Amino acid sequence: MNVGIDMMGGDFAPLEAVKGVQLYLSGHNIPAKLTLIGDKEKLETLLNEHNTPLENITIVHAEQVIGMHEHPTKALKEKQQSSIAIGFHLLASGKMDAFISAGNTGAMLVGALFSIKALEGVIRPTISSIIPKAEGGTGLLLDVGLNADCKPEQLNQFAIMGTVYAKHILGIENPKVGLINVGEE
Repeated sequence: MNVGIDMMGGDFAPLEAVKGVQLYLSGHNIPAKLTLIGDKEKLETLLNEHNTPLENITIVHAEQVIGMHEHPTKALKEKQQSSIAIGFHLLASGKMDAFISAGNTGAMLVGALFSIKALEGVIRPTISSIIPKAEGGTGLLLDVGLNADCKPEQLNQFAIMGTVYAKHILGIENPKVGLINVGEE
């Protein structure tokens, strides 16, 4: 598996992303191949400073960064050499199997919709997070930080997608579905 990582997105990038790569590599005997996307010179310096083994790493240079407060669609159109735009190009062309970023969530959503497309029939994608349960085990929380104005049919699709994921990926035999809101809708 080849996992692409936007090394320029998120707080304190690229240093914290390099620390994350180092932590991942130290905990896996046979790690996935990593494609690190960002400022090549900065990345090489930081990887060397942190004694990161480079056997399973490829660095792809990206001269631009999409900031956290930039308009997602406009930024992706205007910044074709950004780490996010390059990451989605590599993913869509089959050069990577997955692409992750701690950067601009909206740009990741737009990039996913335009480069790899949503499943047929899915109105709107959602982001999920695995959460611990008080009695042990794990649960799945959907739509964390992405949509603030959902329609009932979108919430229904989130419930269906979450149920399928919980059953087939997390192994939860009979997932329960609930709704939490932020008080505005």
